[in-house]
Amino acid sequence: MSFTTPHRIYFAFIFLFFLASCGQSNKETVSAPTIGFIDFVEDATLAQAKQGFFDALKDSGFSEEKKTLNVIYRNAQGDQPTLLQATDYIISQNPALIATNTTLATVNAVQRTKSIPIFMMVAPSPELAKLTDEKGNAPANLFGTFETLDYIETSITLINNLIPKAKVVGTIYSQSESQSVDALNRLKKKCMELGFTLEAIPVTNSSETQLVTEALLAKNIDVFFALPDNVIFASFETIVKSCNNKNIPILTSEAGLVSRGALASYGAELYKWGYQSGQQASVYLKTKNTQGLKPEIVKNRNKVFNKEVAKQFNIIPDSTYSPL
Repeated sequence: MSFTTPHRIYFAFIFLFFLASCGQSNKETVSAPTIGFIDFVEDATLAQAKQGFFDALKDSGFSEEKKTLNVIYRNAQGDQPTLLQATDYIISQNPALIATNTTLATVNAVQRTKSIPIFMMVAPSPELAKLTDEKGNAPANLFGTFETLDYIETSITLINNLIPKAKVVGTIYSQSESQSVDALNRLKKKCMELGFTLEAIPVTNSSETQLVTEALLAKNIDVFFALPDNVIFASFETIVKSCNNKNIPILTSEAGLVSRGALASYGAELYKWGYQSGQQASVYLKTKNTQGLKPEIVKNRNKVFNKEVAKQFNIIPDSTYSPL
């Protein structure tokens, strides 16, 4: 079978169009980067940071909905072995970057990869997380946003402002979390300076929260202070219920806990914390370069209060507090 010249031109055109279409399809596939996201625990407060992170990516043009981003998501459900498995799996997929939500997720990722960029959130400074080298340098592949514990001390002063008759402060904390232990030490120091008696009881996991909280309340505390602690995050509703039964208000350094039943807080809003880390990650996805990026402190801290809880305890915060 022979083809005339017009036929040859026609089929050549079809062939070139086919190649161009395939090339465009491959280009679209390659242009959608894959990232990993690791949560240590399922929690409504921490979910705000995750939402902020992905909203920042979306605002920069990266989203699964528009097929400009592929996400490998894993949640360790508060279990350390599961966290290790999740981290190893994500690393094996060779993502463009890994986002880590909370200290333990960050520490595990840094320990298991030195080449994939890691963007942390809801975590302390690399120094507090014991991730710096002997010269004080953070890991070369660690970026994102951290918090110091200075805001803990400021948060304690809310007690004098909102509950001036309080004398005894109570808290629970995870001994296995360096972030929680460091925050407890700050709490102890500030309570001593302000003349408060501090009652603190360790807790191992969220299944113990109710029992430990009840034991703490039996010590006749005047206010419960909720530390930045994964067990507290995971079982906060249990703490709120127990404290409400004893008419004990809760103050905290975590704005996300205010919407879940705490009276007030001074600290970083977790959504904005995650958003700030997402902005950094967006820069990397656009440039494929970490130049100019480094771990940075959260930019926004606010005093906020829960209107319903304030009404419940007949407390009227001043104008420096924003209602939630």
